[in-house]
Amino acid sequence: MPSTVTIALDVMSGDKGSAPAISGALKSLKDNKDLKIDLIGDKSLINETLITAEKSILDRIDIIHTDEFIKMNDDVLSSIRSKKKSSMRLCINRVKDKKADACVSAGNTGALMSLSKIILKTIEGIDRPAICTSLPTKKKFMQVLDLGANIDCNAQNLYQFAVMGSSVVKSLEISNNPRVGLLNIGSEEFKGREEIKLAADLLNHSNINYVGFAEGSAMFSGDYDVIVTDGFTGNIALKSIEGVAGMIKHFIKTEFQKNIYNKLSALISFPVLKGVKKKMDPRVYNGASFLGLNGIVVKSHGSADSFSYYNAIQTAYYECKNNLLENIKKHINRELND
Repeated sequence: MPSTVTIALDVMSGDKGSAPAISGALKSLKDNKDLKIDLIGDKSLINETLITAEKSILDRIDIIHTDEFIKMNDDVLSSIRSKKKSSMRLCINRVKDKKADACVSAGNTGALMSLSKIILKTIEGIDRPAICTSLPTKKKFMQVLDLGANIDCNAQNLYQFAVMGSSVVKSLEISNNPRVGLLNIGSEEFKGREEIKLAADLLNHSNINYVGFAEGSAMFSGDYDVIVTDGFTGNIALKSIEGVAGMIKHFIKTEFQKNIYNKLSALISFPVLKGVKKKMDPRVYNGASFLGLNGIVVKSHGSADSFSYYNAIQTAYYECKNNLLENIKKHINRELND
């Protein structure tokens, strides 16, 4: 476990400018005395936001100036070629050069993944990186991957995702024997596409605690620590979950505002509603990890506010403190040599 953690933060690429990113960084620095953060972006804008920061926190901040950044609507390939000093690229380079232990960016997902693969390369034994995030269940949290990096996946890809997902759960000390499920259209062995069946066979003959196919309706039962799927299905599932959560919030708010009796009921139910709202708040789960790279990269939501950024930074911080990268390498090496 490292004594200090340094995180490179891209403050330029989000939808809401640099202020939310810097505010989230300040909160994370306040909570973690062994954390240092490199703020990468326009120095004048960064200094404006840091005016009121405490000296003890400022001592753990370095500013790397650039006014170049990759926009959300930029063409990925052309921006990678032309924007050599973009905040995103400088952020990843600091990880490559061992000047930072991890990087966090809210920028264009395609550009961030492409640059990460070009600069950091993939871990030996991993063919493709995957996007992984933590989601709540009825019992505790689960890791879900891939969430959009790989539209088409073969059985070997899915197997590798399972190894990496298991490593996350073990590294974060959630479980010593993570239960892994493959997302499928049914729990029966004969259902699903051929690559999913082949992946199941690989997992059945591995050291992974594979517990079978998981239907979409069973994802949140708490019976799985890791859910593995291809990026196409995973991204649709994630966006659907976000949409349903927003719809439920809307329904609850609308019902409680209908009449005076419902409004009184809302006041009485406030503590319960507050707890439910917190559990369903997508900002709490902000910070998707790019697994399979020779470095820790965390993607924040593009429209992140300061609390969202804080949670993305915390994700990177805990992954560093728990030696996630080394654990993934160790587990991959063990699987390949068995």
